[in-house]
Amino acid sequence: MADFGHELWFGAFLTPDAAGHHRIVRQAVLADDIGLDIVGIQDHPYLPAFLDTWTLLSTLAGRTERVRLFPDVVNLPLRPPAVLARAAASLDILSGGRVELGLGAGAFWDGIAAMGGPRHSPGEAVDALEEAIAVLRALWTPGDEGVRLDGRHYRLEGARPGPFPPHPIGLWLGAYKRRMLELTGRLGDGWVPSSGYAAPGELGAMSEILNAAAERAGRDPAEIRRVYNIEGRFSGAAGKGFLDGPPAVWAEQLAELALGHGMSVFVLAVDDDRDLKVFAEEVAPAVREAVARERARGPLPDAEGPAGIAQAAPAKAVLDEATRPRLPKRDIAALPPRQQANGRRLVLIHDHLRRELTQIRDALEQVAAGRSDAAALRSMINELTMRQNYWTLGTFCASYCRLLTTHHTIEDEHMFPMLAAAQESLAPVVARLEQEHEVIAGVLTQLDAALVAMIDDPDRLDGVRDQVELLSDVLLSHLRYEEEELVEPIARLNLDI
Repeated sequence: MADFGHELWFGAFLTPDAAGHHRIVRQAVLADDIGLDIVGIQDHPYLPAFLDTWTLLSTLAGRTERVRLFPDVVNLPLRPPAVLARAAASLDILSGGRVELGLGAGAFWDGIAAMGGPRHSPGEAVDALEEAIAVLRALWTPGDEGVRLDGRHYRLEGARPGPFPPHPIGLWLGAYKRRMLELTGRLGDGWVPSSGYAAPGELGAMSEILNAAAERAGRDPAEIRRVYNIEGRFSGAAGKGFLDGPPAVWAEQLAELALGHGMSVFVLAVDDDRDLKVFAEEVAPAVREAVARERARGPLPDAEGPAGIAQAAPAKAVLDEATRPRLPKRDIAALPPRQQANGRRLVLIHDHLRRELTQIRDALEQVAAGRSDAAALRSMINELTMRQNYWTLGTFCASYCRLLTTHHTIEDEHMFPMLAAAQESLAPVVARLEQEHEVIAGVLTQLDAALVAMIDDPDRLDGVRDQVELLSDVLLSHLRYEEEELVEPIARLNLDI
């Protein structure tokens, strides 16, 4: 097994108990406030004591600002996929691109049948899920024609696609048995086991089945997010079981799962506010620190990114400007002053990012002169807007980061789709900029890892300096390209950024 290098996310798994609805909303808001990344809600429509999951998720979307939301996992036999596609896309739009979609083939068939749903055999349930995935993706794919799918369990007879989610919603499958694991490897964006059904010692064998299926389908297993629903107990001394002990024990065990099995999202079943805070404020930072330290020990990955973008670790790797799409230029001076100012607002935002980059370089020189240390530099970088940005789109939603109000989140999820829709010729430029956000996210992660390594070994200053130089090359080139291609269209199309 291996570490796939995904950014680590930590979240809360909340029980949708109708009698405790005030607590659920409070804890979701708390998760948002204390820096957790995701909130999951189980979906059991046949349980009369539970709130409806989609209604609850919609309420939580309106009460939170940053945290991602997902049904953990949808009871597909009672959620027709065509309707589910519209519901998930609608919530993604209304929440600013904060929705992922956990999918389950179905269980508790007596309850499902009591609600008028089907009673599938295990094989039928897997087949139905595969058909549902096709329905979901078809209705999220722009096109002028109605969609027709003729499945045994689900059909589309001319349904028009839309609405379209502002970010690629991940389809995360709850899977334990071979056929479901193979389906996840072939088609899933994520895998969602729970520790109550798949203990840590069982994850390796399950992952091997999933990874082999992905490779047979021509996929890189690293494309598939590994999401682990967990439960445990905080106590003063380490117990014998999984996640039984003080926060340091939890951090050690979760770091081992990240590094050994590629698990990168940990969603804690929790009802107590104190446990939620300990998980967010003590466990999560310790896991991130341990994983970053181990990643820094080995060679940084040598990877080739999309369409001419170099993502390799060497400091000389920069974005290939020769492959960037370019459009004929128009004179912004021909536009009314108000529209010119709207377009140039992008430059003002970028200037803030440039100033932050200067801060990083100045801080590095203080470290070099012995006036500061790597831990202080790393803390400062993590506070900057740049580090908080959700620099990525699509499947890198892997690394995709945290604060949705920051600049590149707005670009990826709002401004870029508006530009591509308003002027079709901008689509290649927008796609390239989105890809470059992925590269920048990787560079920031490498810089963070280099700083962690320097905390352990102050002599590794040159590694940090190399990463800062790489960040400077990549970021400044990216900002300049974006301004050259987008300032005039933003002004001419009168888009609000």
